[in-house]
Amino acid sequence: MLLNLIETLLSTLKDVLPIALILFGFQIFVIRRPIANLKNVVIGFVYVIIGLTFFLVGLEKALFPIGRLMADQLTSPDFIFGDSAAVPDVVNWMDYYWVYIFAFAIGFSTTIAEPSLMAVAIKANDVSGGAIGVWGLRIAVALGVAIGISLGTYRIVSGLSMHYFIITGYIFVVIQTFYAPKMIVPLAYDSGGVTTSTVTVPLVAALGLGLAESVPGRNPLLDGFGLIAFASLFPVMSVMAYAQLSEYMNKREKKSAK
Repeated sequence: MLLNLIETLLSTLKDVLPIALILFGFQIFVIRRPIANLKNVVIGFVYVIIGLTFFLVGLEKALFPIGRLMADQLTSPDFIFGDSAAVPDVVNWMDYYWVYIFAFAIGFSTTIAEPSLMAVAIKANDVSGGAIGVWGLRIAVALGVAIGISLGTYRIVSGLSMHYFIITGYIFVVIQTFYAPKMIVPLAYDSGGVTTSTVTVPLVAALGLGLAESVPGRNPLLDGFGLIAFASLFPVMSVMAYAQLSEYMNKREKKSAK
């Protein structure tokens, strides 16, 4: 454990060091101004490195093994059909309802726990002067990821082509872009990217690969991957829908006040 902690610390330091060099380099050689609150900045970097180290070790030792185990067990024919020898040749998508429920739950919970989403939500709240709620944005993104991953697991089970889902999804995104509040549109597009981070990707990828390996007639390479695309697309729609709903509720309150 100690060796693993030291290795993770060195790896984290290696990842963070280039960022620090770029920031300090531009500040000193390009902007040519002293770094404000240098002591606090250095202490902050130390906190980030230590925090990321413990966070990554915790994920590796606890969350990832449990997530992979749950994905393997839920997608196992023994669990779904009771007897692996009785696996039907024609797959009925309704037999995998526990997989859809687990996909929704794991998508929502991992997204809520994403450090990158927390950072974006806090910054959006600060920049908007409180107009964009931290928890409102996090829940909207988490719901989008949960729905997207559930739909992605259904696609794997049903064997439908990914093209139909992705193209249809982006058509909805384009239409929403014209009608959503302009302030929220750039944030909505960025929200899809923050979900493909430390916590979500390994668990979602494990779920997709495990499901594709257990469903008869599915190819893990062709069908197992692609869940991350769903996890990135649907938060864009859910965040814009959240903003549209909030705008509608505000207009309704103003009308009722009159």
